[in-house]
Amino acid sequence: MVAIMNEALELRRGMKVLEVGAGSGYHAATIAEIVGDEGHVFAIEHLDKLVAIARSNLDRVGYSNRVTLVQGDGSLGYAERAPYDRILVTAAAPKIPPTLIEQLNSDGILVVPVGGRMFPQELVQVRKKPGGTLDRNSLGGVAFVPLIGKYGFND
Repeated sequence: MVAIMNEALELRRGMKVLEVGAGSGYHAATIAEIVGDEGHVFAIEHLDKLVAIARSNLDRVGYSNRVTLVQGDGSLGYAERAPYDRILVTAAAPKIPPTLIEQLNSDGILVVPVGGRMFPQELVQVRKKPGGTLDRNSLGGVAFVPLIGKYGFND
């Protein structure tokens, strides 16, 4: 799934990327490798234990200079460092969070699982065109944990 999402993001060197749902830090590390030293990954995670685990893992493997971890409501994005060239969400949202669309650059790509708390869910690629119009492309059925937060599901 990491490879599928990275391919759908069409990542390139120098990009600024927001990851919603840091987990262990693995996905952020793969993105950091692709965007290189010229780019940066901001990863937001709502669980403090996962922030600590991801931070430890990223420090240990040498990505802490290319990945910034933040604890917070990922459904709100991370406006402090917006706009982003790419945004990925690693938890299913009931609808595409409007805050993430707002924080996406023109010509940016958002990849997000959308659907029910359990099933059905589909992986969606959204391209933000100049002028703010959106092109939506379904990448198929998936199974993700629910996104928790204002534009996600309630605990």
